[in-house]
Amino acid sequence: MAQDGDGMTLATARLAGYADRTAIVCGAGQTTYGQLDAASARVAAALLEGGADLEEARVAVLARPGRDYVDALMGIWRAGGVAVPLCVSHPRPELEYVLNDSGAALVLADRAMAGPALEVADAAGARVLTLASALSAAPSRDPDVCEDRRALILYTSGTTSRPKGVVTTHANIAAQVTSLVQAWEWTEEDRILHVLPLHHIHGIVNALLCALWSGASCDMMDGFGAGAVWSRILEGEATLFMAVPTIYTRLIAEWERGSPAEQDAMTSAARGMRLMVSGSAALPVSTLERWEEITGQRLLERYGMTEIGMGLSNPLHGERVAGSVGSPLPSVQARLVGEDGDPVSDGAPGEIEVAGPGVFREYWGKPDATEAGFREGWFRTGDVAILEDGRYRILGRQSVDIIKTGGYKVSALEVESALLQHDEISECAVVGVADEEWGERVAAVIVTAAEGELTLAALREWGKTRLAVYKVPSLLRVQEGLPRNVMGKVQKPAVRALFESD
Repeated sequence: MAQDGDGMTLATARLAGYADRTAIVCGAGQTTYGQLDAASARVAAALLEGGADLEEARVAVLARPGRDYVDALMGIWRAGGVAVPLCVSHPRPELEYVLNDSGAALVLADRAMAGPALEVADAAGARVLTLASALSAAPSRDPDVCEDRRALILYTSGTTSRPKGVVTTHANIAAQVTSLVQAWEWTEEDRILHVLPLHHIHGIVNALLCALWSGASCDMMDGFGAGAVWSRILEGEATLFMAVPTIYTRLIAEWERGSPAEQDAMTSAARGMRLMVSGSAALPVSTLERWEEITGQRLLERYGMTEIGMGLSNPLHGERVAGSVGSPLPSVQARLVGEDGDPVSDGAPGEIEVAGPGVFREYWGKPDATEAGFREGWFRTGDVAILEDGRYRILGRQSVDIIKTGGYKVSALEVESALLQHDEISECAVVGVADEEWGERVAAVIVTAAEGELTLAALREWGKTRLAVYKVPSLLRVQEGLPRNVMGKVQKPAVRALFESD
């Protein structure tokens, strides 16, 4: 956490204590905490350009996963700036939107992303500083950065509206990190295999910053490949792995393609890890069960979002219930409320509201949206859940995953979970489509697992044996894939648009 008067911030204050330990492993080699400390000091000096303090100036980061990204992030923070991570795979218009909305006048770029950075910066009226150039600066005195200053702006995925910049302070980040370090028992002996994007809270806080806070090692892969991930797991050094459900699905498929001897080796290596976590999207029960069958690992599912960090988690020790995201993490308060804002009774659906020191400060430049996001100090997540035996089960987003049809409220996630039990369905997405008679109709896009054509009539006949008739899809499309963002989360507006175009 930031300390008044020592020129250190949340992240950099802990680097010196682990000086000789390995912090980052990537394609460029291994980096110790001491080397990371020295490099980020040079980046900070380059950003300050002889000044005393960036005073919360926004600095964008466009860098591939690896040491350069971490040097940039730490350098921005110790110079007193606000980091705005950009997605390396986003098209130019989306990058320009983030630069313009955040007001970032500078982009820190690594060698691989220097060209794209110059293009987008020029269009947005910003300038580019390469990491190679920044690392040649002579270190200078860091400013004093107190814990309540802004540290990070992450943009929401924009699944229901235009992306908003979520502002967290150094204190917010410290609370998010320490909550997870405590709950998941991180130690300096841990080594996490990191395959997640670094413009998203899952990759930045849960994986990277928890490792650095703990003195652990972070093995950063530049993108995901199922074969490459299994190869790293087979090396036997990783103790933790965090991913989205889509990644686990692809790892399962890669395991199934292996020979019996290869499968045995993969199973043994995965079984030796101490924790595997799934998040950022609902984990199908079938995926959880199959992963446990082939690895002996029961995935720990948790719930979080950009605005709160992680809020709920299944236990590290104890029963992890399929379909549940567990209970509140340390320092997190959670409750379920009805449309009137009053708490609901156990077993009744309600919107999740969260409070605690990890909750974000504001939406950048959007005071009305910030005010609307809170109710009496509680952040309104927009996610609907029920509480069963002290555990939360997510039903879906109020505006996306709760379908109102014929006077009933239907959880799209419940329908998706049921559809995935069908032998011919490998992936699916369920949405509500406007209808004059029913208000909304339950519509499904499916990806089939084998040759053949699954008809709507056949699906409805099968579905009625597992779901109430009003929950069974009455509209169906069969496609080769689902529209997803870079985190693997299905883009429900794009799914709905498929039916609206018909």
